[in-house]
Amino acid sequence: MGKPTTTVRVLLFARLREDQGWHQQLVHLEQPTTVAQLQQQLGIHCPGLLWAVNQSFVTPDHLLQNGDELAFLPPITGG
Repeated sequence: MGKPTTTVRVLLFARLREDQGWHQQLVHLEQPTTVAQLQQQLGIHCPGLLWAVNQSFVTPDHLLQNGDELAFLPPITGG
């Protein structure tokens, strides 16, 4: 029997959505997995990136749980 798995809904916003070509997807991963590990697995690179799990800001070392919603939020620019 392998490691326990979990399912997380991943959301991308703004230019990340355009860069990656998708807005949301369900991702199945082994536990334990951190936000940073999933970001690396998905190939998401963005300076100044913020992360929110279940609509609360988290750090990259946050451990994901089954049913979490993870949003990758690029920095907002404008004038």
